[in-house]
Amino acid sequence: MDVLQKLSGHIRRKGLRATLGKIRKLYIFSHQQLLWMERDLVSPVPPHRLKPYPPLRVVRITADNASAFARYFGDRVGTMAELAKEGHTGHMHVDEQGDAVAFIWGTPRDYFDRHYYGCRFPVKPGEFFEFGGELARAYWGTELSVDLQLRLWEAMAAQGCRKVVDVCESTNIPALKLHLRMSYTEQQRIMNIYTLFGRWRFYRETRYSGSRLAALGKTSRPPVNATAA
Repeated sequence: MDVLQKLSGHIRRKGLRATLGKIRKLYIFSHQQLLWMERDLVSPVPPHRLKPYPPLRVVRITADNASAFARYFGDRVGTMAELAKEGHTGHMHVDEQGDAVAFIWGTPRDYFDRHYYGCRFPVKPGEFFEFGGELARAYWGTELSVDLQLRLWEAMAAQGCRKVVDVCESTNIPALKLHLRMSYTEQQRIMNIYTLFGRWRFYRETRYSGSRLAALGKTSRPPVNATAA
């Protein structure tokens, strides 16, 4: 009965077509497209109009301090500790109470994402793979989204990296706009993830020509203040 009530409520809120689409993606078949992006670590970040944020401390994530994620990212505590044990470079930005309000990770070697996508992301010499960046809701739309990356870039440059690469879901418009704001460029590669019956996953890389993000760039408003890398 509870399942039927939830289904009925979803139909009232989203409509029958959207509900059937969600059921298909969850239980029958889904296709995710991850766009590969890249950027050098020395070019300045373009001007932006993001809001300022209160002072925070930047702390290297370790297995011993992962408990700082409990308040705002309670379901990630174990994952943060595991990533630290695997030797990846992780930064968390911590508030006055000692709670992590943002985090981001990087690794200069191939990254096997067993926590979310379930596939391997190859990394070339001189590159590092950036992943897992997230902010607590109160910090959405602030300069922290820029500073979070800049501090990681500095740390990875000190390890000999010259370029950052990452992937972004083609349907995640806010994240894609953030990439444009940070002057990432498209590699014209797509990691395709196919999920069958919510259980089996298959992976295939494809390429494309032109730009998948040009339309997003045209809709952006002109910036008003500048930040340098």
